Amino acid sequence: MPDRESIVNAAILGVLVLGVAIAAHGGEIYYINLASRIAIIAMAGVGLNLALGYGGMVSFGHAAFFGLGGYVCGVAAFHAFEESLFAGLMPGTNQMLVIWPIAALVSGFAALLIGLISLRTQGVYFIMITLAFAQMIYYFAISFPTYGGEDGLPIYLRNELPGVDTSDALSFFGIALTLLLISLALSWRVIGSRFGAALIMARLNETRLATSGIEPFPVKLTAFVLSAMITGLSGALYADWNNSVGTNMLSWQLSGEIMVIVILGGVGRLFGPLAGAILFVGLETQIGSATEHWQLFLGLILLLVVLFARGGLIGALAGRARHV
Repeated sequence: MPDRESIVNAAILGVLVLGVAIAAHGGEIYYINLASRIAIIAMAGVGLNLALGYGGMVSFGHAAFFGLGGYVCGVAAFHAFEESLFAGLMPGTNQMLVIWPIAALVSGFAALLIGLISLRTQGVYFIMITLAFAQMIYYFAISFPTYGGEDGLPIYLRNELPGVDTSDALSFFGIALTLLLISLALSWRVIGSRFGAALIMARLNETRLATSGIEPFPVKLTAFVLSAMITGLSGALYADWNNSVGTNMLSWQLSGEIMVIVILGGVGRLFGPLAGAILFVGLETQIGSATEHWQLFLGLILLLVVLFARGGLIGALAGRARHV
């Protein structure tokens, strides 16, 4: 018999899918696109949750990986549109199946370099180093006029996936949902493995993990890289959804938003990022249409979650987590 959290997870996923079905029946393209955005930023949250929720790595630099994935998509589309086989940083292509692995690998390589330095520190030092590296990448993108600089890059036509009409809102939502479910399944498999147990122990007590014969540093570094690859893949998908990529995808504010989403849904909860993304986008859309100060209400809700519901929305509905 499924436990309470599994039922809550299924209900949250069901809300998203049912909402899209109703919107599709009514021809409401706007809400289908909104659901695609929810799925994409939830996927970025799944990446951060792997590092933060299970590994205890409070990263304020995940926007760097999100933005790098977006720029891989934008640069590839830019060169494909220019009909150049090879120019600049990478060859041009408009094929998602080519762009996605490159986006994940580029983000993972960046995380490897950042992690080799930042994971030798802890606490506020780790936070500041990840933030500093993210800002370095942000300012590098601004000062690179070949790819738009501060104005970013437009993606005139959405990249292609064999057998799928990616310009169709419902089809694109199917792509975003599929990648979200794959990232959730991967996260679940990792956390349920021996590696996941080592990662959780590295968060709880590194000394005890080391005395068992397992070095905490490689475990945390591997999780950090995997986390970045998932976030980078979501960034590539977001660039296609938004039909553009810009330096806003690399900003520290976006790192904060992804973290807020994870906290709202539930740190260390498998479906926490999805629950948080639904709540975040819902507040932004509904309250934001009434007042430009909607972040005030978001801040109040975040404060209540931190004070009274540390398990986030899923924790409030499902009770105590097994891994936290």
